[in-house]
Amino acid sequence: MNRRDFASLALAAMLHRDGYSSDTTWAPPDGKPHFAPKAKSVIWLFMNGGVSHMETFDPKPALTKFAGKTIKEGPVPDAQDPEKLKLARVTVVNDANGQQRNKLYPLQVGFRQYGRAGVAFSDWVPHIGSCVDDLAVIRSMWTTDDNHGAQTQFHTGRHMLDGEFPTLGAWAHYGLGTLNENLPQFVSMGSREYWNLKDGHYLGPAHDAVPVRVDPANPLDYGKPEVAVTAAEQKAGFTLSGRLNKLREKDYPNDPALDARIKSYELAFRMQKSLPELLDFSKETEETKKLYGIDRPETRPFGMQLLASRRLVERGVRFIQIQHGAGGAGVWDAHGGLKANHAKNCLAVDQPVGGLLKDLKRLGLLKETIVVFCTEFGRTPGSQGSDGRDHHIYGFSVWMAGGGLKGGVVHGATDEIGFHAVENRHYVTDVHATILHQLGLDSRKLEIPGRKRLDIDHGAVIKEIIA
Repeated sequence: MNRRDFASLALAAMLHRDGYSSDTTWAPPDGKPHFAPKAKSVIWLFMNGGVSHMETFDPKPALTKFAGKTIKEGPVPDAQDPEKLKLARVTVVNDANGQQRNKLYPLQVGFRQYGRAGVAFSDWVPHIGSCVDDLAVIRSMWTTDDNHGAQTQFHTGRHMLDGEFPTLGAWAHYGLGTLNENLPQFVSMGSREYWNLKDGHYLGPAHDAVPVRVDPANPLDYGKPEVAVTAAEQKAGFTLSGRLNKLREKDYPNDPALDARIKSYELAFRMQKSLPELLDFSKETEETKKLYGIDRPETRPFGMQLLASRRLVERGVRFIQIQHGAGGAGVWDAHGGLKANHAKNCLAVDQPVGGLLKDLKRLGLLKETIVVFCTEFGRTPGSQGSDGRDHHIYGFSVWMAGGGLKGGVVHGATDEIGFHAVENRHYVTDVHATILHQLGLDSRKLEIPGRKRLDIDHGAVIKEIIA
């Protein structure tokens, strides 16, 4: 957050406090939902790099049938009509990636039908496929950033060229009160790139996610003293720090950075006891650990994060944001060697995700927890080089489960080659709107003075997938 953002937020708060606000209907959130919620928590699983929708949740046999032919020779000859490609907003002109690819590339994996509804998923995601009767699959997503700023776009709803905006998790954190005073209400796990590192932005740093590692001995940065101290000494230090911050607060009563710092110190003290216990899996059964794949090296890292996320929602954490495969563009960014890339990555996440869904369901938590599996964009029907796929923004897939959503349903569709979303098309903020709705929040009541949001920021609830 820059100084101008701090100033505008502080000024709006002071004007409202003193009765001079131009918007007499505005009031800050009171921590209560706007209407009866269907869900209490969200587990947001984000795959960095761009998952191929065709090789996971939206198989397209026509790609194999017409493999090697140009798009114009295939079943959707007008897919690259310039009018249909206009929604792209290019960040890096003439980048080697994010380009149109013309020669159709065959599917790199088999697929079969899962569940009572017979939904087709690829053979790389059998564990997720086995849960399809609990999933609402959306096969008609689109976005506008054809490079990896699309990571930020999926989280905030805004293109990087527009500036910096709060993420979905920040809005949920801003709108709802805590369910557990000893734990953060917004947690982040996994590596995040510098362009996708913050959440609160103009809402203030208090609404950034707290980064957590699945390590009871060292769960968060600066979470324990550098030298040994007694509990009494540590408490005295926190008390003194709190008194000094309160004195400073008298001079700067509307400084959101100071307010965030005070709250973070207080929460950090409480988390020193609560987090190590939460991340200690010794009391979990071997059956549960195997369910998440913690007994296997391929699935252990992600499995531990997802088991931790279940334990977090059990204890009342609102929003858990897990990003898989960061580092540069993200590990799913299969410009070459797509088969090896996606086989490895699907192996890493499929069993842990399936285990999470089954564990939540058997504990009765899925009905009040939304699980989201999403990615920044899909991959091109055409080949990049001999064995890869490029970034693709015109049609891709995500799915959601739990929290009052329908299961065993497929909503929306792409064309025969997976190029364009052609039925029930949804921009990324429609996913945001649906999640906030299930949490009992109306995003239009979360706006703050001086920060008018556009219709596209709010999105539209996907009513067809709500039970």
